[in-house]
Amino acid sequence: MHYPPINYLAVLVAGIVIFVLGGLWYSPILFARRWIALQGRTEEQERAQAAAANMPLLYVGAFVTSLLIGLTPAGILGHIGRDPVMAEAGGGVSAAHGAIIGFMCWLGFAASTSYATATFSGKPRQLWLIDTAYNLVCFVLAGIILAVWR
Repeated sequence: MHYPPINYLAVLVAGIVIFVLGGLWYSPILFARRWIALQGRTEEQERAQAAAANMPLLYVGAFVTSLLIGLTPAGILGHIGRDPVMAEAGGGVSAAHGAIIGFMCWLGFAASTSYATATFSGKPRQLWLIDTAYNLVCFVLAGIILAVWR
C-alpha cells in the first residue's frame, strides 16, 4: 500500500494556525478567566504556575501537537483524494470535505476520549466544553486548510 503524498507546507501552516488559535482561545480575550476558575484556581495561582514552568518547552510541546493535529487529517484526506469513487464523482476534495473529516476526527478521537477522561476525573463539564470546542475548531480548520491546499 502506497501512502499518499502530504503537503508538508500546508501541515506547517495548519499547525501555526492551530498554535495561534490556542494562544487566543486560552487568553483573557476569550476563555482564560473561565477556564482557570473552572479548575478551581485563581489567576494569581495560574501566573505563579506559569512562572515556575519551563514555558519554552511547553510552547514547543504545544506547537508539536498542533503539527500532529494537522498531519492526521492530511493523511486521511490524501487517501480520500485517491479514492476512485471520489475521482469518478468529480474528483478533488473540497473545503466541505476537509471540514467533515476534521469534524469526524474531533468526534471520534478528541471529543470522545476527552469526554470519558473528564467524566471520570470529575472535572466540570464546562471545562470540557471549553477544551473540546477548541479541539473542534482546530480539527475543522486543519481539515479545511489541508483540503483546499493540496
